[in-house]
Amino acid sequence: MSLVRRCSRTACGRPAVATLTYVYADSTAVLGPLATYAEPHCYDLCAEHSERLTAPRGWDVVRLSDGSAPSRPSGDDLEALANAVREAARPHDRAAGAGAGGSGPGGTTGNGPATGQARRGHLRVLRSPDS
Repeated sequence: MSLVRRCSRTACGRPAVATLTYVYADSTAVLGPLATYAEPHCYDLCAEHSERLTAPRGWDVVRLSDGSAPSRPSGDDLEALANAVREAARPHDRAAGAGAGGSGPGGTTGNGPATGQARRGHLRVLRSPDS
């Protein structure tokens, strides 16, 4: 039995067709296709409410309506994800990495002058060339 998600608007019982997410740091409301899963801090909207959506003054609304995008990850997407996980899990040689931002104490690395990268755990920060 499939459970149909409903519009998040009060007193609206229509089926949801889009998901609204607010990006507070950019003062942007992003309205896209219905998310695969109901997420906290996201709002599912019916067709009528998604068409009439307005944002607060000074905010931008970004409407993502790419109907050609697959609703499930493609084989290429899954393969790329698996390769990224394998690469992240691969142990790195400390001696080889020392000259180009190798591992330091606590799983962090320094800013490698050749690469312009800083790393903490599995996250990387890429610095712009002019900074």
